[in-house]
Amino acid sequence: MRRGSIIQLTAIGLVAGAICTAVALAIPWLPVSAGEEAHRIHFVYWFVTVICICVFSVVVAVLVYSVWKFRAGPDDDSDGPPTHGNTQLEIVWTAIPAVLVTAISIVSAIVLAQNGHAGTNPLIVKVDARQFAWNFTYPNGKSVGYLTLPAGRHVKLDITSEDVIHSFWVPQLSQKQDAVPGQHNSLVITPTRKGTYPVICTELCGLGHALMRSHVDVVSPARYAAWVKQSASASTGAPGLAVFSGAGCAGCHTFKPANATGKVGPDLDNLAQLAKQANRGSLEAFIKESIVTPKAYIAPGFPDAMPPGFGTSIPPDKLQQLVQYLAKGPSQ
Repeated sequence: MRRGSIIQLTAIGLVAGAICTAVALAIPWLPVSAGEEAHRIHFVYWFVTVICICVFSVVVAVLVYSVWKFRAGPDDDSDGPPTHGNTQLEIVWTAIPAVLVTAISIVSAIVLAQNGHAGTNPLIVKVDARQFAWNFTYPNGKSVGYLTLPAGRHVKLDITSEDVIHSFWVPQLSQKQDAVPGQHNSLVITPTRKGTYPVICTELCGLGHALMRSHVDVVSPARYAAWVKQSASASTGAPGLAVFSGAGCAGCHTFKPANATGKVGPDLDNLAQLAKQANRGSLEAFIKESIVTPKAYIAPGFPDAMPPGFGTSIPPDKLQQLVQYLAKGPSQ
């Protein structure tokens, strides 16, 4: 190939590469990275993106040059001259993609192995999913409907489900893991950026799927220690709150004493009004019936999304604590 043609091909390739690079850098394709594992995943993403831009630039350069230099005239219906394949060229364009794909595989395998390593002393948090809420249980036995983690420490999530398949995802941590009934899946995260990030279910799990949200608070180690101590004392002082949090009620209901802001089911701050409207006996009887037999009365304007298994999954003494806690209302 003549020197002029090589220069022209190179110029076309550089222009195509510059345009692709500008698009890749100008658009925020990825969320802000908030963990070590996310940093590595983002590195793999950009590693593959650079390779793709280079390959795209070469292909575009050859295509544009070929259309420009070897286009047939408007009245030229003749066949082109017969040619035999170029063995050396075929070897090159087979070997280079093979090397690139192998490099992507090696880098991905290394990152996958590193992201699965939880260190020698990880914080183990049990994650229970149910329609339609998340429940997080800490080593001290306390359960809450949201996740609080210390920055800079390896965390191992033990993820399962009580009913159907759900999927745990925090975009800023760039990892996702299914919650499967009867199965425990693990996910290692090491948060590095303090802040509050959404916890999202990414598996269609029923009527309340779109609202099955929670959040993760990444805080300093000192603040995390204070939170654990405060959480323990709060649960000790209000047994009903511990049951409320452990059952995942906050994922679907609003209740001010528990700082719950769920929107799937009725606002529990208005239980007295709901009980009067339903005309189903005393307030405590109405609350217990709504938990044990949710289909007995469905509040107008709300879906039939309440799981029916709480009557058996919550022990009778804990159920009574929950009923009394809810009956006290927002005044407590």
